[in-house]
Order: sequence, then structure tokens, then C-alpha cells
Amino acid sequence: MKTTKLIYLGVLVFLSGIVNASAPFGSENDVRYASDLWQTMLDAGYAGKDGLMSRPYIGQHPHGAILDTISGKIVIGGKLRDIIVKRNYNGETISIAKVASEPAKYLQAITVMLERPGYDPETGDWFWAKFRTDGSLDTNPEGIMLAGKVTDCIACHTTAPGGDMIFLRD
Repeated sequence: MKTTKLIYLGVLVFLSGIVNASAPFGSENDVRYASDLWQTMLDAGYAGKDGLMSRPYIGQHPHGAILDTISGKIVIGGKLRDIIVKRNYNGETISIAKVASEPAKYLQAITVMLERPGYDPETGDWFWAKFRTDGSLDTNPEGIMLAGKVTDCIACHTTAPGGDMIFLRD
């Protein structure tokens, strides 16, 4: 019985390595594009200490207890793109008022949807990224950087009404 469990565990570890190696996100190209995107967001005022902020509202998992979302346009690579930037706030005794007055204190992550025509037609051509507050990419539990065709983002956003992957407009 003990040997069977060890073999089973070994197979799971092996298979998880295969799955991680073939993840549809976190490639070198995705990471490089996300780095360019972060710098462009800083330059355009979508991120950073003095970045645009909307009115905070109650959020939900996996984003945060309080959120603030900006939807607009950004020029990246010489092309005008739609962008949705969601700031994810958490912390003890968090409230909308506290986030509005001290956003940096509660900011945990910045999640982004960027329209990229031709990138992934099956999912509306969205490029997904989850940044830490310093602009570095966050990772999933397996250590894969969250940039590109992030499966958890896509799985949730496919449930958005209207079939456009966007909850903000619905």
C-alpha cells in the first residue's frame, strides 16, 4: 500500500512537471511583453504612485476585498489598444474609505487585460497579466509567471455576460 502511494505521488509530480512545462502562459515572450506593458502603463498613468484611480468598490476573490478598475486606451508597440486595469486591495480592517484615502497601504496586486488583436482569437484576443505592486510579475503556485493566456483568468472571465470576457460593462 505504501509503495502504491509513493508511485502515485511520483506520477503526479511527473505529470505536474509536464503540465507546467507546457503552460499556455508565462513564456519568455509573454514575460517580455508584460514588462513592456508595465512600463507603458507607468508612462500613461495607469500604474505607479500617481496612477489614475477610480472609485473603490467591494471586490471578490480572487482579486481582492476592495477593487478599483480603470478602462481605457493605451498605445503599446505603436498600436492603440483597449486596456482594463484592476487594482486589488486587501488588509486587516480594510474599507472603501481607507482605500480611497491610503490606496498604497492596501494595494496587493494589479491585474490587467490588454486587447491584442490576433493574439488569442478563441478568448477575445486578450493578454492577461498580474503584477505585484513593484511592477514585477506575480506567479502561480508552480512558479509560472502570470502573463499571457493565463488559464485561471480566462476560465473566470468566460462567464462574463455578453461573451466579451469583460465584467465591467455588464
